[in-house]
Amino acid sequence: MNASDVFIKILEEQGIEYCFGLPGEENLDFLESLRKSKIKLIVTRHEQAAAFMAATYGRLTGKPGLCLATLGPGALNLVNGVAYAQLGGMPLIAITGQKGLLHNWQGQFQIVDVVGVMKPITKWAASVATPRAMVRAAYQAIQLAREERPGAVHVEIPEDIAKLEFDSALSQHRPQSPRRSVADEKALDQAAELIKGAKHPVIIVSSGGNRKLVTKQLKNLVDTTGIFCIGTQLGKGVLPDDDAHSLFSVGMHKRDYVNCAIDYADLIITVGYHVNEHPPSVWNPEKSKRILHINFNAAEADEFYTPEYQVVGDISHSLWALAERLRGTNFEADYFTKLRDTLKTKYQEKISRESFPLIPQRIVHDVREVMGRDDIVTLDNGIYKLWFARQYQTFAPNTLLLDNTLATMGAGLPSAMAAKLIYPNKKVLAVCGDGGFMMNSQELITCVKENISVVTLILNDNAYGFIEWKQKNMQLPAFGMKLTNPDFVKYAESYDALGLRVESAADLKTKLQTAFTSGRPAVVECPIDYAENFTVLTEELAGLSCEF
Repeated sequence: MNASDVFIKILEEQGIEYCFGLPGEENLDFLESLRKSKIKLIVTRHEQAAAFMAATYGRLTGKPGLCLATLGPGALNLVNGVAYAQLGGMPLIAITGQKGLLHNWQGQFQIVDVVGVMKPITKWAASVATPRAMVRAAYQAIQLAREERPGAVHVEIPEDIAKLEFDSALSQHRPQSPRRSVADEKALDQAAELIKGAKHPVIIVSSGGNRKLVTKQLKNLVDTTGIFCIGTQLGKGVLPDDDAHSLFSVGMHKRDYVNCAIDYADLIITVGYHVNEHPPSVWNPEKSKRILHINFNAAEADEFYTPEYQVVGDISHSLWALAERLRGTNFEADYFTKLRDTLKTKYQEKISRESFPLIPQRIVHDVREVMGRDDIVTLDNGIYKLWFARQYQTFAPNTLLLDNTLATMGAGLPSAMAAKLIYPNKKVLAVCGDGGFMMNSQELITCVKENISVVTLILNDNAYGFIEWKQKNMQLPAFGMKLTNPDFVKYAESYDALGLRVESAADLKTKLQTAFTSGRPAVVECPIDYAENFTVLTEELAGLSCEF
């Protein structure tokens, strides 16, 4: 058994099912170890896509996603996806090859300090110098990647170390993932007293709370107390949007109708919140809000986020314990109920408009009608993301996957591919702009090769629409935003995928249903009219009133 066999054996024992990546000269021994294992290799057409897939695998399973690249250019191509996992709290292990430590006959060819590049964007990055060090590296990578707050780790394996014999036996005992510690009882007592002292508290639930057990206990808490709840973009679906206590989500980094609830609240209870996913300066600009922080970890310091009190420990246990302490406690609900009714009315406006190209409100509504409660939508990054974050009704954790931390373009399709591998019986839809889709569109051939039947909805405005909107808001001349695109239907067909084009307002649902029924990888191109960005997100919200 050589050193790379040992590494793969440990990953296999920890339940990792897939490795996403590209082969290279310096990772051939690692590749051979993969071939002999139960871990399935998905060969992508770009390392960036491999890292996005691994990050989403980690996000959905809680187990580290595994991605693989060679040295130099291959490793550097992973960087965007590794940062995506790190900022988004997604467990990921990135493996890269390197020239031999003992026998490097090619000198500085393709050599860059990959570990040095990875250290600032990971929880831990290291190079393995001996076969015996491979065991520690594997266990350390797994533990750190999934330990709260989850994130990315990087292991560099020189090619001559990978092939050396492992001259020792592995321990007979296999480490298990430890149970999370629970919050201190006195901390829970004091938090309960803080909540009891409020008249109209509100909960903000975020990515750290996007788990099934948290959903169960969050619902128990709001049912027990009547406290209303808002999701961040990464917390959508933790409390189902059809729950009477849901105020839906904050969809953008500016004041929206839902911010009226935060303005009115006299205590903000954050659940699983991290400052990088929704800036606290947006909802606490005066630095005056009383904040109770409930999370697996203590709050990170921020000028606009200074919790008065913190409950640190397993979130689901903390919510259960608070619900027990708050039984019989009720809070004022009239304002929040009126706001929820207002939001429901607002989000129904223009959803039946027959104009073509389609407006965002109609697209969000029609997509929701095609997808089931537990089906999955993954969003790339563009202005449509704000509309979906704002108005797409979400009913279960991790069924609307969007990134509001690194917020990189190009992640939508690879994320959908990983989701479909994990949940082959669910409908999975990637929603991409024309700009974001083209950044990793080559992965359509991976979908065809691996029979990953995701549907990609391309919202085509032949421009970088988000930046165009901001450029207009800044009253700058239109410049540098227009794109020239291929014929997306023919482009999909060239990969042997199904290509469809929406040709009227009523056509979107039909084309999406046709795509899903086909059981094939499919692309649906839909022209979009972004005039509503300025009409609603700029002009209407500029005159926002919180009088209901």
